Amino acid sequence: MTSAQSSTYEGFTAEERAAMKEHAQEQKKAARRTSRAEKEAEAVRDVLVKIAEMPDADRILAERVHAVITANAPTLAPKLWYGMPAYALDGKVVCFFQSAAKFKARYATLGFNDPAKLDEGSMWATAFALTEVTAEVEERIAALVRQAVR
Repeated sequence: MTSAQSSTYEGFTAEERAAMKEHAQEQKKAARRTSRAEKEAEAVRDVLVKIAEMPDADRILAERVHAVITANAPTLAPKLWYGMPAYALDGKVVCFFQSAAKFKARYATLGFNDPAKLDEGSMWATAFALTEVTAEVEERIAALVRQAVR
């Protein structure tokens, strides 16, 4: 028998609930009646503001990741996704940056969703831990995002 403590469902964490609320706000904002150009410009501003709000270690990583993605995959549109900087193609999020602070994790993450064309045989990675963005890591990120949108 398992203890009652281990089988007790505690629901979503405060961080998960906050992310869901952010996503709901993002959806409402996207549904507003403005021009496509205005929405795109606002989305870029929102991503840059979100990055600027991050703790220093995450902010430095996010700034570099943002620069690499926008330089190497200009077809990806920056937008917020569950309160995280994300990059979409035709409205579908291809990749995103999750700060370590977002869910109190040990490391930040660069993640890829289904639209990313990273297929490699029967198994491939869809998320990568980031602790530092070196020149080598920048090149790897660049290669991944170029492959993701090919």
